[in-house]
Amino acid sequence: MLLNLRLIASTFLMIFLAELGDKTQVSIFALAANRKAFLSVFIGATGALILTTLIAAALGSVIGRFIPEKVIKIVAGAVFIGFGALTLYEAFKA
Repeated sequence: MLLNLRLIASTFLMIFLAELGDKTQVSIFALAANRKAFLSVFIGATGALILTTLIAAALGSVIGRFIPEKVIKIVAGAVFIGFGALTLYEAFKA
């Protein structure tokens, strides 16, 4: 199993840019500000992100053997659109 440095770099860049300023980062910011415990918040958040990433990568690797990548991308896009529509619905309903 050789590491693909180009894939590592593109994955890092995509995730890094996608996660900047999202609700996870805001939550981490708030926890660190309220608790004044940088290291504890950093370790907890890092552990959670590593575990969720491990689960997603493992599931993607297994499911990718049985379902074509195009289908997975279509389903993922539909899920994102669904969450966006639900968010808009809730915002207009309020």
